[in-house]
Amino acid sequence: MGNMETKYWKLSSAEREAGRERNPADEAAIAEAAELLKAGGTVAFPTETVYGLGADARNTEAVEAIFKAKGRPSDNPLIVHIADRTALGELVTEVPPVAAALMDAYWPGPLTVVLPLRAGVLSTRVTAGLDTVGVRMPDHPVALALLAAAECPVAAPSANRSGRPSPTLAGHVLDDLAGKIGGVLDGGAAGVGLESTVVQVQPDGSVAVLRPGGITAAQLAAVAGEAAVTGVSAAPDFTPPLEAAEALDRPAAPDAAAGGGSPAPRAPGMKYAHYAPRGWLGVVRGSSPASAAKTAAGLLAAARGRGEKTGMLLFEEHLSLYPAGAADCVVSLGPLASPETAARSLYAALRRFDEAGATYILAEACPETGLGSAIMNRLMKAAAGRVIDAE
Repeated sequence: MGNMETKYWKLSSAEREAGRERNPADEAAIAEAAELLKAGGTVAFPTETVYGLGADARNTEAVEAIFKAKGRPSDNPLIVHIADRTALGELVTEVPPVAAALMDAYWPGPLTVVLPLRAGVLSTRVTAGLDTVGVRMPDHPVALALLAAAECPVAAPSANRSGRPSPTLAGHVLDDLAGKIGGVLDGGAAGVGLESTVVQVQPDGSVAVLRPGGITAAQLAAVAGEAAVTGVSAAPDFTPPLEAAEALDRPAAPDAAAGGGSPAPRAPGMKYAHYAPRGWLGVVRGSSPASAAKTAAGLLAAARGRGEKTGMLLFEEHLSLYPAGAADCVVSLGPLASPETAARSLYAALRRFDEAGATYILAEACPETGLGSAIMNRLMKAAAGRVIDAE
């Protein structure tokens, strides 16, 4: 799987910015990528959330190539991307009224809707053997043009090695997957920076949020009604919080497949540790930013004393709470007041620690409101659930 030639298409900036008028070279690149998909190949492409790694969702061999390239657990279902809502009729048996209303409001966009699957249409590898499928219509001109040209439903998880931070630039895709996939369409930086929100409408019409993402609970409630939306906790359910003293011992990450033998998850990213940098990562929370900063600074100093290369992920407003040079690599997610900035930069920030060779990394928690719930969900998964409560 490591010797494949990975085709690279660089799209013009005009294509990315105008979003409508493509020059002939871009048209040719998208057409070539679409032909590769039709022929059973794998193509990474930009969406408004992160870069996806696509394959024809009907072709089991093509879908298996995604799993091989990513090193992804086979019971983790894939989201199917479509360019036109009329394609839903071929894929699913019904669209509940509340699901249709959410699509009206937020498609194209970072919203995946889990629906009852029409038997025999998709490869069973896409759905992990479930009787449902998650479908979305991305809000990105390159993605929509590619999907339309490929004329097939495209299964596409994030275009990274499984467990690594998701890619928000084509360069991230190449870092992880060059030589393992058929091609990469470079359409510039992804916009939202976090994966789509995944929802499933229950028989009573309520909306279960299976994964928080680019569409917030408040946006869902604006369509479905406040009482109709039930969320998920940011924390994966496999690790208890740590005392600050325990964090010094750097406990090993729990088995990524903890709870193996449990049924296949209904949405991607529900079961496994994800988005992780190579170093040890813990999330610090406290009764105030000052208490969190004091605990973090102490742990970082102790880690450096042990010979660790340290990293700190924080919010702009809290920089002054840390001593100068508190960590070897300090990365800001931008202002706490602008969660959109944090969402866009989170995965690139986690990759920065890898570039710096950080072995011990701490990240500040943020309030779980609005986009904050999706940011915390990803951070907690990246940390394999390790929370350090400030003293």
